[in-house]
Amino acid sequence: MMRFKEEKEAKKEAFRKYLESSGVLDSLTKVLVALYEQNDKPSSALEFIQQKLGGPSVSDYEKLQAEKSDLQIKYNELFAKHQETLRELEGVKSLHSRNSSKDDDEREVIEDEHTALVAPPHH
Repeated sequence: MMRFKEEKEAKKEAFRKYLESSGVLDSLTKVLVALYEQNDKPSSALEFIQQKLGGPSVSDYEKLQAEKSDLQIKYNELFAKHQETLRELEGVKSLHSRNSSKDDDEREVIEDEHTALVAPPHH
């Protein structure tokens, strides 16, 4: 049983050292001191802490979410239009390809007729 407690304490100490070496403890301490020193305490301590740590406020977050939603709708509309334009382009290519092969066939017939008219007969 003692060994389990020692392992648990060792894990706690390793985690504390990790938080300290990565600057987390120092940052949290500074934010908590700033909150403590506020004469007029903010209505939301959590939002105060988030802002001090560099996160967006709740209203900024909501604005960003709304903007993201609007941009997603615009993206979907533009993507659908893009897909439609690609289908139209394929249709034009297909039509052009069919007309081009018809023109080639007609050109060959005309060239054959022309060759037959101007070529001297073979004896």
